[in-house]
Amino acid sequence: MSSSVPPQSRSILERLVSFDTTSRNSNLPLIDYVEEYLARHGVRARRVGGADPGKVNLFATIGPDAPGGLILSGHTDCVPVDDQDWSSDPFVLAERGGRLFGRGSADMKGFLACVLAVVPDLVAKSRAKPVHIAFSYDEEVGCTGVLELIDDLKARGFAADMCLVGEPTGMELVIAHKSGRAYRCLVTGLEAHSSLAPRAVNAIETAARLIAGIAEIAREFARGVRDDDFDLPHATINTGLIEGGTGMNIVPHHCSFTFEYRLLSGQDPEEVFARVKAMADALLPAMRAIHKGADISFEQVYDYPGHFIPGDAPAVRRMVKLLGSNRLAKVAYGTEAGHFHNGLGVPTVICGPGDIAVAHKPDEFVTLDQLSRCEDLLKRLCNETA
Repeated sequence: MSSSVPPQSRSILERLVSFDTTSRNSNLPLIDYVEEYLARHGVRARRVGGADPGKVNLFATIGPDAPGGLILSGHTDCVPVDDQDWSSDPFVLAERGGRLFGRGSADMKGFLACVLAVVPDLVAKSRAKPVHIAFSYDEEVGCTGVLELIDDLKARGFAADMCLVGEPTGMELVIAHKSGRAYRCLVTGLEAHSSLAPRAVNAIETAARLIAGIAEIAREFARGVRDDDFDLPHATINTGLIEGGTGMNIVPHHCSFTFEYRLLSGQDPEEVFARVKAMADALLPAMRAIHKGADISFEQVYDYPGHFIPGDAPAVRRMVKLLGSNRLAKVAYGTEAGHFHNGLGVPTVICGPGDIAVAHKPDEFVTLDQLSRCEDLLKRLCNETA
């Protein structure tokens, strides 16, 4: 749907992008803005969370305090812009050729803006069933913040008919994604002057052996079980961060690295970790023969479930009708859908404006056309709920 009239969400997105809600920062200024916006339209919201100071989830209801209805879900945090080469300020929305550039414009402040843009229409219509707005934090670091919201809603006996998670899907309907888990590995060796390297335990070299083993698992995944309905049809494992050493002439006594893996349905995350742990255990005897205090330890960083909803589920059929497309996609990236679907028991689908291919990159953007399409979808979806 193309239109010469800018979508209502454009000005809201401009405000949302202006808040630097990189996951390491507080999301409270953005939450303050959203809360005030909702209050102007007579919608009361409540904050849920506090385990991480300076960060909260926001939950609001339009319509009756009753079971059923619809959840519109999105996350407020975004990824860093550090060392990225942007054509314009990433926290100032810039329009060029029908595209709106800014950090989080696609992932996923564009959807948040669309949700807020339709609030006046939702409030104006008498509703038999509620529409709930759920804005979370720390999705980008493992879908962790929303867990507080899920626990809160479960304790309240909350129930809904459907949840729409508005991750950037190009406005296509996504019914499945992989599970995800990440670990931080800390290797402790023994330092020494580099001229005496054989008398030391080089933590970086030990970490490198583990990382090479993880890379071999990745190659096995590529040759292994497939689901060709996914955009990337096999499981993946990847080392994303590494840190260690203090100087060129010092054998490093510490090294830490973080790895994550994404699995297809039926693949066991514990089994994958057990393989990595076994590799570490095999390295320890030689390390401890030199230094009894040498060690390799692991800390779980996050763990989020995969997601799947059958193609004939009522929520899917409803979205297919509204979108006018029978295409059902499966994606490699993770979302909070699994927590709403499995943890809260609410049938959940994924659909939103923007392209995941531009998310997390410099010059991230969402198109005006997709924002208009999303606003239209939300209005029609919520009118069905009325």
